[in-house]
Parts: sequence; structure tokens; C-alpha cells
Amino acid sequence: MEAPVPATVRVVAAVIERDGCYLITQRRPAAVLPLLWEFPGGKVEEGETDAAALRREVQHRLGMDIEVGQLISFVSHPYERYTVDLYLYECRPLGTEPTALNVHAFRWASSSEFDQLPFTPADEASMNKLLNLG
Repeated sequence: MEAPVPATVRVVAAVIERDGCYLITQRRPAAVLPLLWEFPGGKVEEGETDAAALRREVQHRLGMDIEVGQLISFVSHPYERYTVDLYLYECRPLGTEPTALNVHAFRWASSSEFDQLPFTPADEASMNKLLNLG
């Protein structure tokens, strides 16, 4: 009997840069991959565009309005029970400052700080691609 094919989850994340630093969020203690850092974003719901999902998720997590720009990176990362297809988009904040609504914490981090922070595996892979560190 063949093993069931793991589900693939489409996830979008925002790369928001300001003064040489990137906005990253920390997952809640009760979340899957607790307290790891990631670019803000989340799962794309059925029938939703990447841009709509990204605006919804960033608004939900950080209370922030964003303008979604171009796709800058894609990675597919297999986890134990599913595969995450992570699409990273360049985004621009529209006036509002972030607030930790549905995240444990957030911070503006320079790319040199990234290797000192524990990131989710998919975000780490896309970050290495993004910064050509891999």
C-alpha cells in the first residue's frame, strides 16, 4: 500500500523593507513551530489571490495595510505531514505601523541579524535565496 501523498499548502509572505531592515514576526507559543521567526503572511484560502491573502493575513496579524508588489522568491519545503509552497512578495506598507495583534512579537531586523534568529525552515530557505546566502 502506498503512503498517502502529503497535502501541499500554498503560503504567501510579505517582504517589507524599511531603512535596510525587514519586518519579521514571531509565531505564538501555541502555534505549530512555536516562537520561530518568519516573514508575515499566511495560507491562501481557496478562490483567493496571493495578493488578497497577503493583505488579509498582514492586516489580521499586524493590523497593517500593505501594497503587494512583485513575486521575488518561491520555495517548496517538505514538512513531516505536508509540503509548504512559500511565495515571497515584495510589499510596501501603506501608512500604518505594525501592531502585534495575532503574532507573539514582531521586529525590524537587518539581514545581518537573520542568522542569529531561529526561523521556520521554509522561511530560512527563502531567506537564503533572497539574500543569496545559500
